[in-house]
Amino acid sequence: RETRPRQELKLPLGIISGLEFSPDGQKLGFTLSRPDAPADAYSLNLKSGELTRWTFSEVGGLNPANFVTPARIQFRSFDGRMIPAYYFKPRAATADGAGGKVPVYISIHGGPESQYQPFFSPIIQFYVNELGLAVICPNVRGSAGYGKTYLQLDNAEKREDSVKDIGALLDWIGRQTELDASRVAVAGGSYGGYMTLASLTHFGDRFKAGIDVGGIANFITFLERTAPYRVDLRRAEYGDERDPKMKAVFEQISPLNNAGKIKAALLVIHGRNDPRVPFFEAEQIAAKVREGHQSVWTVFADNEGHGFSKKDNSDYQRAVEVLFLKQHLGIK
Repeated sequence: RETRPRQELKLPLGIISGLEFSPDGQKLGFTLSRPDAPADAYSLNLKSGELTRWTFSEVGGLNPANFVTPARIQFRSFDGRMIPAYYFKPRAATADGAGGKVPVYISIHGGPESQYQPFFSPIIQFYVNELGLAVICPNVRGSAGYGKTYLQLDNAEKREDSVKDIGALLDWIGRQTELDASRVAVAGGSYGGYMTLASLTHFGDRFKAGIDVGGIANFITFLERTAPYRVDLRRAEYGDERDPKMKAVFEQISPLNNAGKIKAALLVIHGRNDPRVPFFEAEQIAAKVREGHQSVWTVFADNEGHGFSKKDNSDYQRAVEVLFLKQHLGIK
């Protein structure tokens, strides 16, 4: 059997989609979305390896040269497993700490069976370039794209193992000379909102701020109130609250029942018409944390569902988030 030699084709870090060969098979066309540029059309000469960019998407008058590309990193978690992440480092951050240590923003994806990928994010570029934040996007256990075993490492009673991965990331941050481990924020939407709340309850004194966007505060009330068509699918991932043993686990790990451990400032964002994570989750966690006399900001929208999709609302959300981070991370 003839073995054809493999050719290494070097492409920028990013996400490729829409692959299509030219009629003569000599070129490959595709869309490439890079973390430092919006999606554009490219072609690759398969013989020479020459990459040609055909379109130049609008970036609102900004200088693309200022956009930051993340580094791919790994950190060791509690069980020795290596956890992958992407690290956006602001230009002011230097290994010798000469420019001063920079605050950190941990962004946790939703899902949980999803994955952070290095796409172009205007808000991340804003945080890095304008606020001087180091942004870290981890793919904790349970994330897709790393094999079936990794995908199932946070199922049911193993849920908090993924939270422990965030603790390991905090340890990694503490070992980096350019990062300020005393000024760390964590944020996430949907399941990432649960991870945010759980991280705040587990590592309360290690965070200055947390942003929960449409997150789960109590798995029992979530499963009781989420849209009926989603219940069986969610029980397969999170566990069945009708099982007394699993219900006891939920009682133990739900952020609502551990809200007294939250020491960081909290921002809760939620749409009142959310069919996936009911608005009740936001109401109860905000009220519970306020009972402990902790700082809680809320942004609730009457005309939104799971996430803010209307431009006026999303613009307002981002403005509040920026004010919140500036105040609680000490950014001028």
